[in-house]
Amino acid sequence: MHLIFEEDGHFKAGSILSETEATAQVEAASGKRSKIKSASILLRFAAPAPNEVMAEAETLAGDLDVDFLWEAAGSDEFGFEQLARDYYGHAPRPAESAALLLKLHASPIHFHKKGKGRYRPAPSETLAAAKAGLEKKRLAAERQTHLAAELAAFRLPPEYASLIPRILIAPDKNTLEYKALEDAAAASGLSQLRLIERCGAIPSALDFHLATFLLEWFPRGAGFAAVSEPIDPPELPKSSVRAFSMDDEATTEIDDALSVQWLDDRVRVGIHIAAPALGIAPGSELDKVARERLSTVYYPGSKITMLPEALIHHYTLGETHDCPALSLYVDVAPDRRVLGAETRLEMVHIADNLRHETLEALFNDGTLRNPDIPDYPYRRELEWLHDFAAVLEAGRGKADTIDRVDYTFKLDNEHISIVPRKRGSPIDKVVSELMIFANAHWGGWLAEKRVPGIYRAQANGKTRMTTSPDPHVGLGVDQYAWSSSPLRRYVDLVNQRQLISIVQGADPVYPPRSEELFSTIRDFEQAYDAYADFQRRIERYWMLRWLMQESIHEVSASVIREDLVRFDNLPMVTRAPSVAGIAPGSKVLLAISDIDLLDISFHAEYRETLETPPDSRAALS
Repeated sequence: MHLIFEEDGHFKAGSILSETEATAQVEAASGKRSKIKSASILLRFAAPAPNEVMAEAETLAGDLDVDFLWEAAGSDEFGFEQLARDYYGHAPRPAESAALLLKLHASPIHFHKKGKGRYRPAPSETLAAAKAGLEKKRLAAERQTHLAAELAAFRLPPEYASLIPRILIAPDKNTLEYKALEDAAAASGLSQLRLIERCGAIPSALDFHLATFLLEWFPRGAGFAAVSEPIDPPELPKSSVRAFSMDDEATTEIDDALSVQWLDDRVRVGIHIAAPALGIAPGSELDKVARERLSTVYYPGSKITMLPEALIHHYTLGETHDCPALSLYVDVAPDRRVLGAETRLEMVHIADNLRHETLEALFNDGTLRNPDIPDYPYRRELEWLHDFAAVLEAGRGKADTIDRVDYTFKLDNEHISIVPRKRGSPIDKVVSELMIFANAHWGGWLAEKRVPGIYRAQANGKTRMTTSPDPHVGLGVDQYAWSSSPLRRYVDLVNQRQLISIVQGADPVYPPRSEELFSTIRDFEQAYDAYADFQRRIERYWMLRWLMQESIHEVSASVIREDLVRFDNLPMVTRAPSVAGIAPGSKVLLAISDIDLLDISFHAEYRETLETPPDSRAALS
């Protein structure tokens, strides 16, 4: 005796070797033996052989019209053998019964399975909906095939114009556009990015990098909703000082300014910080915007500000204006010792916004104390501040600094200039030392008053944000709370709110163990790292553009260690595997090739050693 049975959702045929009331031992045509439950047996027959029945059944099933079967089945539940008898008009042969069983099982939208070998015809409205769904899937599959073929032929279908770069960075993998791109990439042997590039959909690598960054960090765009200009509290006292700032010409968010008062037995230095905390109420719409952005994003040629222009315009320390400021006045003895400090909230007159581009030609290492140099605005103040900054620097144990060069990227349309600027210039020293002093002093003041703040701590070479006033070993200070850039960093804005609460004798905005402080730290570190990485990537892009622009194919570099090198005249650190084994400190000549602006990559190949460090030469002699 032979049989057809169901196993794991499939119909199989075999011969019965033995059988009990509950099970049967069956041998398939392949010779495989298995035990099946009697409840799984659908059809028994004596002849022909099982494999012949299934082969014929599959042929017959292919000729059956499922729509006709559905009409012939009526509306009630039925068994497959019953329908086979009605359909064929006679007692069906095993192959005919099996054919109808296969067809019913393969047509789930027409027939709903109700039990062993039993089915119910789908209601007409259900069948119509299912057919519509199948037609929709068929059309989608055809569309997907068409899109994939267009992409594989390097023609961009119009549907993709609005999907780039999202489809490459954060795609919805359930869309047929993504599935077609996946199919086309596999067929072409290219990555999805390179395939889209070949289709001409990335005309500007720079725009692509910017769009990719905005998609992740500014999904609603980099613009702001319209805001009204805030109004300062009327009770702010007015300071008598005339302050000045020092920034590069592109700076619009002027956070800090300085003043010097010559008193009888001391000098009073004013460190004046813009006070946007006066106009941004915690939890307000403006605060939510700043909280979401957390920092201004800088990159060559542009920036994305943390705050809207109207608010920056109101609180930036613009020249000839009286500006609200949180001021730290430091009394300094003739020998440059700090005698005391006082914090005030006031209106400060900003007399001048000095710009690095013009000031540095007057105030530099070569002009300091040089009697042959004509006087220039604030010469006396700047030279005195430079001496005071040197004392502050030495007090931190940081007087011996390593000479490094910073680089400024200047764009004129598509022309790039990379201008070197020695780090630690007199301008840099004055501004950085006084800001370090203010941030360290205010951090200590917050701790002294037991008012929570956000600190930047460093130990064992690792820097972190924390609510504890821990030391910053790298700067050589007992605590360091970013407070000097509230127009550009949300952490500074938070700390400024806390400082203002002390000045005004009010409860702090953020109480001890404030969840808001902890979440700000977490989100700020993540965003700040991402913004810095984006800035480095775009700077690297423009360095490669500069190499192409200047047709430079060889550069000199210094070996840092192993295969890591630093270019001599560009802010570029990269790996060059071919320099492995050359002594650290050596100067080498590298050949530059394979510049790829989309990957922001290139190949650096060792050509020759230009100079070896003295200790290496001694070892070789």
